[in-house]
Amino acid sequence: MIGGANVKRITRALADLQRAKTAVKRLDAARRAREAADDLEQAHVAAARAAGLTWAQIGEVYGLTKQGAQQRFRGERTITG
Repeated sequence: MIGGANVKRITRALADLQRAKTAVKRLDAARRAREAADDLEQAHVAAARAAGLTWAQIGEVYGLTKQGAQQRFRGERTITG
């Protein structure tokens, strides 16, 4: 499964968010969930490109132009999971 490790990170962060007793712990859990979701999204964009989707097709999913999709997703960071 693409991004399986990131799905687990999201699940853990959301569980931590529900259990958090302080604002700082809730904020940290929310940050970790967002970072894992960003990584998951990047992994799926990379998989979509590998499967032959064009930047224009990816952009359409996000309401972006081809160039907008390239700017948003090309080479942002290393994909994990």
